[in-house]
Amino acid sequence: MAFVKTAGSFYLVRFLLGVAEAGFFPGVIYYLTQWVPAARRAQLIGLFMTAIPISTALGGPISSAILRLDGVFGLAGWQWLFLTETAPSFCLGVATLIYLPDRPADAKWLSAPEKAWLTQTLEAEQAYRHGRYGSGLAQLATDPRVWLLCLAYFGVEIGLYGVIFWLPQILRTAGVADGLVGYLVAVPYGVAALAMVWWCRRSDRAKERVWHIAAASLVGALGLAGSAFLAPSPALAIVAITLGAVGTLAILPVFWTLPASTLNGAAAAAGIAAINAVGNIGGFVGPFAIGWIKDATGDFTYGLLALAGGVLLTGVVTLAIGCDSAAEQAGAGAAPVATSP
Repeated sequence: MAFVKTAGSFYLVRFLLGVAEAGFFPGVIYYLTQWVPAARRAQLIGLFMTAIPISTALGGPISSAILRLDGVFGLAGWQWLFLTETAPSFCLGVATLIYLPDRPADAKWLSAPEKAWLTQTLEAEQAYRHGRYGSGLAQLATDPRVWLLCLAYFGVEIGLYGVIFWLPQILRTAGVADGLVGYLVAVPYGVAALAMVWWCRRSDRAKERVWHIAAASLVGALGLAGSAFLAPSPALAIVAITLGAVGTLAILPVFWTLPASTLNGAAAAAGIAAINAVGNIGGFVGPFAIGWIKDATGDFTYGLLALAGGVLLTGVVTLAIGCDSAAEQAGAGAAPVATSP
């Protein structure tokens, strides 16, 4: 990306980048289902997904600083941006390949009793899901919950990426000075990272998923809708957008416990990938829609309302699915009676 010269090469390399990274997120979610018992899955997925708001919060100030390297060694600031921000991912990818084991039984940091307990607990949960839902790939085509989960994730991704891509412009429209935009972008996502972890832990303690998603969806939708009408006041707009980011991001980790609690075996891996793929379409639709609506109307009001509608859609669809926590609790109940190490 740092050395593209034309629009055509930009699109080609960006497409290849998308192909390369497409399996990362669903792969990690599936990987966590092979390590984390259902009762603690939301908070562990939540800790992993705090990378989204934290990287967004840090990305603005860091990127602003990197862009100041413009002209160093004959490279433009945007080229330095691609080169320097690539390095951590590359190094961590190599480290992951070398040090991360596939399953608890291979973990060197666990004792033998810990390995046995964790392996038996996860196998019991998998056996429960297999008995209740099956594990074949045909399940993906015949189970309406899978397609409704795709729709639910599509909705939340509309809101998430619509805000991520357009937040700097939204803040400028609200009257924030250009020099402060990169730093104020950090505020909504810094708060959202903390809220996400707390909400996931609450969901695990309550052993409840659906209403936690619906409540977060309502908060996110109200925040985004409120920001549409508070643009004349930068302070109030930041508060509303922060509320929207908190609700939207709090949905994600709890949502990803739903496929893992009803899908098993090959269906789990393929189902998680399918849901993520459809959600990525929402990640395209959100930024495109808010840009198109702004061009048509001259401001962000209706675009933000559209994003709010997408986030609210997630809560409504999740309530309609009713992916019962009882299934997850029963799976946990089917686990061997043992004391967690």
